[in-house]
Amino acid sequence: MTGIGKDHHAVIFDFDGLMLDTEPVYKLAWQHACSEQGYLLSDERYAPLIGVPTADAEVELAREFGAGFSVERFAEKWPVLWREHIAEKGLERKPGLGEVLDLLAASAIPWGIATSSVREDVSFCLEVTGLAGKAQAIVTVDEVARGKPAPDIYLEAAERLAVDPVACVALEDSNAGARAALSAGMTTIVVPDLVAPEAEVAASVHAVVPSLHEAESLLKRLLRGNG
Repeated sequence: MTGIGKDHHAVIFDFDGLMLDTEPVYKLAWQHACSEQGYLLSDERYAPLIGVPTADAEVELAREFGAGFSVERFAEKWPVLWREHIAEKGLERKPGLGEVLDLLAASAIPWGIATSSVREDVSFCLEVTGLAGKAQAIVTVDEVARGKPAPDIYLEAAERLAVDPVACVALEDSNAGARAALSAGMTTIVVPDLVAPEAEVAASVHAVVPSLHEAESLLKRLLRGNG
């Protein structure tokens, strides 16, 4: 565990896999979209793409599968499958999210979202899960020059919250996202979803915890000096 700063005045959440249980849905949609072209996207191949902007992930898929793989067909197919799955089966909040949001509300701590998803998909998920209009700032990958692991999304979120990045606590589930938050200078807590943090990431963040329930306890201590 790394040292903590003296004052923390905002919390910034990753979205997919951290707030909402969307990653398994993405994985299934991506795997299905690849299989329709005759390509196998295994769990092991999918894992490094978690938290990476979709455009960058598509470049990786094209590089791995070769010239026969159509990125255009893939990009057209997977969002349809993803939305159909959510429309049919719904979407769950990650355990402990409600308690964390209640803590922030009770402490008058502003919070935002910094995500590798695009605005349209984020808005759809927020509506489905009843979270629309709750965040004080939302920054999506289509609104910055560089996606994670670059710090742009987190820096922009801090700016929109009018809080110094070093006074922010970031909650992340992916290696790429944790690196982005650390590069932005934020106190970073990792709550792994589908993939465990790499050793270098685990050693660099404030803490790695199994769920948002444990993250809530850490936030109580980090935010204690804010009254």
